[in-house]
Amino acid sequence: MKSKSIIYLGLAAALSFTSSCKKQLEEKAYDQLLTDNFYNNETEVVSAVLRPYTHANAWVTPSGQDGWWRAAELSGDQLAWPTKGRHGEDGGKWKRLHYHTWTTDEGGLNNAWSLMYWGMGLCNDAIENISSREVSAMGITEEKKASFVAELKLLRAFHYLKLMDLFGNIPIVTKVGEPLKPETASRQEVFNFIEKEITENINAAPKHSRAMMGRMSQAGAYAMLVELYLNAEAWTGTPRWDDCIAAANKLINNEAGGQNGAMALDPNIIDQFKPTNDLSKEVIFSIAYDYKVANFEPSWPSEFYHFQQREIYGGGRNGNDGIVVVPGVFTTYPNNDMRKRGWLLQGPMVKFSDGKSPVLASEEYNGQQLVFVDSIQKVKAGSTVSNMSEGEENSGVRFNKYKLGNQQPGPGIDADPNYNNTDWNIYRLTWVYFAKAEAVMRKNGGVATQEAVDLINTCKKRAYTAEDWALPGVAYTPATLTMDEFLAERGREFIFEGFRRDDLIRFGKFTTASWWDHQPSNPTKALYPIPQRQIDLNSALKQNPGY
Repeated sequence: MKSKSIIYLGLAAALSFTSSCKKQLEEKAYDQLLTDNFYNNETEVVSAVLRPYTHANAWVTPSGQDGWWRAAELSGDQLAWPTKGRHGEDGGKWKRLHYHTWTTDEGGLNNAWSLMYWGMGLCNDAIENISSREVSAMGITEEKKASFVAELKLLRAFHYLKLMDLFGNIPIVTKVGEPLKPETASRQEVFNFIEKEITENINAAPKHSRAMMGRMSQAGAYAMLVELYLNAEAWTGTPRWDDCIAAANKLINNEAGGQNGAMALDPNIIDQFKPTNDLSKEVIFSIAYDYKVANFEPSWPSEFYHFQQREIYGGGRNGNDGIVVVPGVFTTYPNNDMRKRGWLLQGPMVKFSDGKSPVLASEEYNGQQLVFVDSIQKVKAGSTVSNMSEGEENSGVRFNKYKLGNQQPGPGIDADPNYNNTDWNIYRLTWVYFAKAEAVMRKNGGVATQEAVDLINTCKKRAYTAEDWALPGVAYTPATLTMDEFLAERGREFIFEGFRRDDLIRFGKFTTASWWDHQPSNPTKALYPIPQRQIDLNSALKQNPGY
């Protein structure tokens, strides 16, 4: 059994003092009378600290809600949510994300904005209440008080980092309900605020450890700095490659602690994504789940799973047959790359229970074996048209990166004590290796050095057998690791993990490149619009250019 219970300690108590959620900036989010009766002991303090983490499940991960993840991934060149028969049209919102034709009235973008500011409000409330109370009244030490406040300020910085990522120019609010109508701050101002929050609080936060699993720590803070500096040129116009390398080195050199001993790359490509990934040495920050103790289960099956997925996995979860891999991405993985078959589902599906009986489709191919294909078109109707409107239930290669159970034929993964416990990684050490390598290459005019090659090969090598790794052309050299190849390898390694939009922006391809059923878009699409609903509620907000 995973020891994740600390993440859920006192959740009911936390909910008892949260009378409403900060969905719009001018709303008062909490009832002061109930709050005054809270924070009377360490359990209540910890529950307030932990409340934003459970909320983050709604917007950080593929969650069945329009949070940050959908906007970050479904506008890129790897994933899409096409209409499949009578499913997935959803008012055309997935097509608008894919085509970059979204509007200021998108409900999904408004939900992403609201969810992220809601989480930020939960951080603000706890920061304000813990900071203003004497430690004797809360039953904690001054050291713990400082640590809790630092952790919450770092988590708040994470919310602002992701808000800035999507919307750029946003309000900075550090107190609940004050001001009622905050003004838009420039992206540079938000960047500076985030950097200051991280650097001022990182040393007071706990080091990464088993006890901090699923929580913001010094390691998570350094990972945020890596992301901030990696994208600094795209976000502010000023490159910060040396700062990116310095922050990455803090993690690579294990100066911020580790979840299970010294932080290190896992020896294979599986440990970060299986139900016991709380034992991974390379996970830096994650959304932690514990199904059997807290009934808190991963939310991503709804996004990725087919209607009959439980027969493929042997568990109890089906999905809405939504997100698929864009046609052609599957073929960018060499056949001997273990990520191709280990992280993606393609071909005829068989039942988990015996490993051979066919899984039967339920829609256009009802009664026939379900076969996931690397195309999106109405094959059954004889059409050769391939676009976001022409899918069938089996269209598209599918997600298989994260596992809910051990996925071996037998009694069924419901018997697995870790079933449905798989944590969702936000930052992992492999991503830090790639970030440092990119910064090294960009400092060198976009040309790979041996240091950059070694960083990427150390990660990539795990996806190949020893025999295949020895084949000519598999390992990178300074000549073969071009910037275009680097972007392609980033895509292969971090598919589904929420970084593709930023990668494409940083490499100058988000609005200029074509991919399956997508043509170049206006450069202003590198930022999402401030949702019109938010502007209607707060006249101090200013719309982003081009909208």
